[in-house]
Amino acid sequence: MRKHRLDLFSLIAGGLFTVIAVLYLMASPGGLSVNGRIVIPVTFIVLGVAGLAGAVAAMSRRGRETQPPGADGQDGR
Repeated sequence: MRKHRLDLFSLIAGGLFTVIAVLYLMASPGGLSVNGRIVIPVTFIVLGVAGLAGAVAAMSRRGRETQPPGADGQDGR
């Protein structure tokens, strides 16, 4: 099987939606109430933070790949 890079944003989004689904499933038979006015904004905030973290990580990774050899002060010896 071919290896691929970890897609952190997709992992966080999938985990978050799984947690929300389990929360709603556990709340329905137990008579608990899940306040959608809190769950939905928190979901968007977490996804936004994950997106920003992914963008920053991609920019820093791209910056390291474009540096010519020896640009960090070492001559490659």
